[in-house]
Amino acid sequence: MRRLLLWMARNAYLRRTLPRLPFAQRAVRRFMPGETVEEAFAAADRLNALGLGVLFTHLGENLTSLSEASEVARHYHDVLERDAHRARKVEISVKPTQLGLDIDAEACFRHCDELAAHAEQSGTWFWLDMEGSAYTERTVALYERLRTRHEHLGIALQAYLKRTGADIQRLLPSKPAIRLVKGAYDEPAELAYRSRPEVDANYQALAIILAGASHTGNARVCLGTHDLRLINRITNLAVAMGGNKTELEVHMLYGIREDELLKLSKQGYPCSSLVAYGGAWYAWYMRRLAERPANIAFALRQILP
Repeated sequence: MRRLLLWMARNAYLRRTLPRLPFAQRAVRRFMPGETVEEAFAAADRLNALGLGVLFTHLGENLTSLSEASEVARHYHDVLERDAHRARKVEISVKPTQLGLDIDAEACFRHCDELAAHAEQSGTWFWLDMEGSAYTERTVALYERLRTRHEHLGIALQAYLKRTGADIQRLLPSKPAIRLVKGAYDEPAELAYRSRPEVDANYQALAIILAGASHTGNARVCLGTHDLRLINRITNLAVAMGGNKTELEVHMLYGIREDELLKLSKQGYPCSSLVAYGGAWYAWYMRRLAERPANIAFALRQILP
């Protein structure tokens, strides 16, 4: 089922057709507040009032022209300008291919550099999202280059990739901010762990390494997972090693296990919700379905009257 959904995410015909269908439009509302930035900010206001932090990501990837990349960059600059008047700032999380990584790596760097500077001036953070394995090295290298110029800069790393342990060791000297996620692309066995037990075991091992860096003030660490058992195991181990659960943040996607995220927040964990919005939601949505069987059941229920 996971492989089928990831194939559907890549299929051009389905990408054109399914988003027009009413049941698909109903189902996606579980994972995003709407397609406009106004709807995203309305969701942020509600989440902030509940005590949660917020990250924004405007959906889209693999653009075909630098003019499109410039338009995406302008959008995020506008978000930061609008956010400047809010008491609690949103953080922004962007896929490098949205800013032209496929087309012109230097243009992508300039956009990221300017956005990171703007975010820093606004008192918030700029994050690089991670995409498929074809982009991993380029994204890590981009982060390294930007990190020499910016403090409030984060990167997402994927626990199912076998190289991620080496990437963490590579980045730790720079005192990074890392959001550790499981991974949502269809990767070959030579590059990625394919079974859930293997992915969970690697996630836990990597998170404990990062927890040690967080405890000594050498990293900002965010657990980007909805797996409560995994979160509890990691935080219990971190505390047993002398750490504190407040040193580990928890990031979850908007609309998934929000009640549990609020419980974690009340227990002292710094918690945030990743709010996705925009019209280019199809591929992103299909990867969300592939991540959890419960998401598939919800989507299927939307077919019924």
